Amino acid sequence: MRWKCTCAYDGREYAGWQKQNGQISVQQVVEEVMATFFKEPVGIQGSGRTDAGVHALEQVFHFDQDWKHGGEKMVKAFAALLPKSIQVSSVVEVEDDFHARFSAISKRYFYQIKLGDADPFEDPFCWSIPGPIDFNLLNAALELFVGEKDFAAFASSRGNGLEYETTVRTIQEAKLRQDSSFIRLSFQADGFMYKMVRSLVGTAVNVGAGRLSLEQLEKVFETKQRIPLVQAAPAKGLFLEKVFY
Repeated sequence: MRWKCTCAYDGREYAGWQKQNGQISVQQVVEEVMATFFKEPVGIQGSGRTDAGVHALEQVFHFDQDWKHGGEKMVKAFAALLPKSIQVSSVVEVEDDFHARFSAISKRYFYQIKLGDADPFEDPFCWSIPGPIDFNLLNAALELFVGEKDFAAFASSRGNGLEYETTVRTIQEAKLRQDSSFIRLSFQADGFMYKMVRSLVGTAVNVGAGRLSLEQLEKVFETKQRIPLVQAAPAKGLFLEKVFY
């Protein structure tokens, strides 16, 4: 039996989604809990990695295991054993050919920014920006990101020597939404590379703040070379919002 699960997590305590030697990850904690109620080790496959400190509203993972009590009872089993920083919200049986990663057609992330100083309850989940932002320039930068493009300048190496097969990605949507003193930048694409969303955010903010011109941003795409003003925004403001299948 193959099961599809959706989960949310507060990424502050974890070194990202994927298991890593010597560090606590979300995947590790979930698998340890599953080993408790299945009475044997169970491996799970996530839709993709999230970086250390990044949050998720709807991460997806799947696993194969016999379970005759239905998805709702499994959700209750997770709730009884998982820490409060991780919540499995749904469990459904799926076809054997479903794969959390390879069946996904796109993902949507959003990044939360506070204009001004964040209070102690807001700070863990946003990036505080003190200076003024020109929203017209910020929107213009977002428009430049949309479409099928080579995002080589916006990806970071994981330090493991592995190269991407291609750095071309298709961003279907890049939007700005403002709610009082918060702004939210959302990105939906067929895939993202390591620190790509955070680099897009940091770059767009530098355009909105007048530190980087639109002409310079266009040049970055032409040269495919990262420059200092293509900087990664802090992890704490980033959320994996939804995985589409």
